[in-house]
Amino acid sequence: MRLLFLFLGLATIVLVIFFLWGDTLMTMFSQEGTITWLNQYGHWAWFAAIILLMADLLLPLPATLVMAALGYLYGPITGGLISAVGSFMSGSLGYWLCRLLGEKAALRLLGEKDYARGKKLSGNVGGWVVVLSRWLPVFPEVIACMAGLTRMPARYFHAALFCGSLPLGFTYAFVGATGVEHPVLSIVLSAGLPPLIWWIIRSAFRATIKV
Repeated sequence: MRLLFLFLGLATIVLVIFFLWGDTLMTMFSQEGTITWLNQYGHWAWFAAIILLMADLLLPLPATLVMAALGYLYGPITGGLISAVGSFMSGSLGYWLCRLLGEKAALRLLGEKDYARGKKLSGNVGGWVVVLSRWLPVFPEVIACMAGLTRMPARYFHAALFCGSLPLGFTYAFVGATGVEHPVLSIVLSAGLPPLIWWIIRSAFRATIKV
């Protein structure tokens, strides 16, 4: 039960922060607002965007709008790459911050039974959860933190994170660069890519990625 309570607690914290500051940040970092904000950094706008995407770990920033702004500023390829890197680094930051707490801290938080259950879940379905969570609000940060806390194998986590972050970054950068009239359709179709990529990678490296 501790595992469930911790997950719900982390999700609640994120939701509370969103309800307190979400509207302000959404207004400030609309696509147009983000473009204006990034332009003030000139040649370093890409770096500022990555920091902004990493800050999504703690603040309810509209990451997808930041990615769309990157597509507008840098085009679908370069903007997509920057977006994917920012999403990947955000997930990695959450994972390592919690993993570096150490196994003793995890045991104190979860107890031996729930800690063992969390490690088992990480190995069985954790990769799929990481992949799919990148396309959802709130959950990417929580899932990354839980993966680190339950010590999901680093290579396994980062492979799954890559599969979720890459299509996400390029999809929203494409939307921002082209101003497509039906972005929902593009996003829905592209959302099918992460599970497919993960299935291929997981199958190909099952012997080398120990879970």
